Amino acid sequence: MKQDYYEVLGISKGASAAEIKKAYRKKALEYHPDKNPGDAKAEEMFKKAAEAYEVLSNPDKKARYDQYGHAAFEGGGFGGGGMNMEDIFSQFGDIFGSAFGGGFGGFGGFGGGQRRVKGSNLRIRVTLSLEEVAHGVEKKVKVKRKVQAPGVTYKTCSSCGGSGQVTKITNTILGRMQTATTCNTCGGAGQMLDHKPKDADPQGMHLEEETVSIKIPPGVESGMQLKVSGKGNQAPGNGVPGDLLVAIETKEHPTLKREGDNLHYDLYVSIPDAVLGTSKEIDTVGGKVRIKLEPGMQSGKILRLRNKGIQSINGYGTGDLLVHVNVWTPKELNKEQREFFERMQDDDNFSPKPEKSDKSFFEKVKDMFS
Repeated sequence: MKQDYYEVLGISKGASAAEIKKAYRKKALEYHPDKNPGDAKAEEMFKKAAEAYEVLSNPDKKARYDQYGHAAFEGGGFGGGGMNMEDIFSQFGDIFGSAFGGGFGGFGGFGGGQRRVKGSNLRIRVTLSLEEVAHGVEKKVKVKRKVQAPGVTYKTCSSCGGSGQVTKITNTILGRMQTATTCNTCGGAGQMLDHKPKDADPQGMHLEEETVSIKIPPGVESGMQLKVSGKGNQAPGNGVPGDLLVAIETKEHPTLKREGDNLHYDLYVSIPDAVLGTSKEIDTVGGKVRIKLEPGMQSGKILRLRNKGIQSINGYGTGDLLVHVNVWTPKELNKEQREFFERMQDDDNFSPKPEKSDKSFFEKVKDMFS
């Protein structure tokens, strides 16, 4: 079972942004590869800490994690999970300053090695039907992303010597201060364009269409964002590609309404059907099903179909389908029909006689949310 992000960083759920950052820095310094060379366990803990910080330091991701737990990041992840060393050093190097040999952000030697720039992220929107939300789905989408053009070559940046950073020494009242900043010549990539093919842009990139497969877990909601690692734009030279960020949008169903993991269905029946009983075919996310209505069915009755709702994204089972029975009263009657109901007005059998089992409206609403 995956360890809780708060436990990984050793903090409580009420920790402030500053406390989260401080806890991450402490853990990452403890398990940094420079400090623990060849220690696979330390490297794993280093990655766990970075993954936890990547989620908890972002208010939106933190809110989703607090609500859904690790399930919110399944199927490619809604912003967390599957982080590698390149992601970590690229995203969080500024937190450490010169803690390890003048730079936290290198690959190969980790401290002070060549910095690898990450390509920009791409964003797309995927619209899902209620059925796809209920069961999960794999979508294939075409994405135009920047990749290195065939035949492009790069050379080591002459300004920074391939490190991606330039060091400046400044004299202050406290003494000589050394600071490292991103190289302006190569933009931090450590490499410069050597040969540019005809169809390439100034960075040696060109657009290429690719079909990307996106696994979307059951139970997602509109507004959630899925991350497909490494499917954004590539970076020049030896950089790593950005990510593909997928915004989830859901279509409205013609008859089913979603409320959390439960679904609602309005079933309208005639007075004769309510009196005599009948069977009706209704919609579910798994297809049509037939339900039986007992004789004497009251308007406002709620029939609960267990496990016919939406599968919970946090792994807590499947919601229910709540069928709301509405007895339809005709607005116009012919002479024969009117005479029949006029005769029934004084009939004791037609007088309302609610029993204790016939719950009030407020009791029904309470049951729906219990």
